[in-house]
Amino acid sequence: MIVYIEKAQAEQASILTEIAISAKRHWNYPEHWIEIWMPALTISTDYISKHETWLAVADEIPVGFYSLVQDDEALWLDNLWILPDFMGQGIGKKLFQHVLERCRALNVSTLKIEADPNAQSFYEKMGARKVGEHHSE
Repeated sequence: MIVYIEKAQAEQASILTEIAISAKRHWNYPEHWIEIWMPALTISTDYISKHETWLAVADEIPVGFYSLVQDDEALWLDNLWILPDFMGQGIGKKLFQHVLERCRALNVSTLKIEADPNAQSFYEKMGARKVGEHHSE
């Protein structure tokens, strides 16, 4: 499988949204929770134009993406999602390594991540360090 990472285009917003929703559903959350999270999982054309967003393509199929958001204090990893059929194949690792390359290129020494509990072990394997917890409804 050949995987490459390219800058996401605004017209790919619906594809990115489908990836995010599919990946979130993979963790078997109740559907009413998915509905509550839908606004956060929806990637708009405006979002892509305002935030650095990168797409992983495997054998010409969009299979994952990440986005970075700059606020006044830090750079945040706002999204990192992989289609369930492609999880466990190194694509998430490849995307995260790309995140770190972008941080270096942007001269950012700290990347903040607010991760789903199911993703915590992935980020720890990537070298992230848990510094706190935030619980939400």
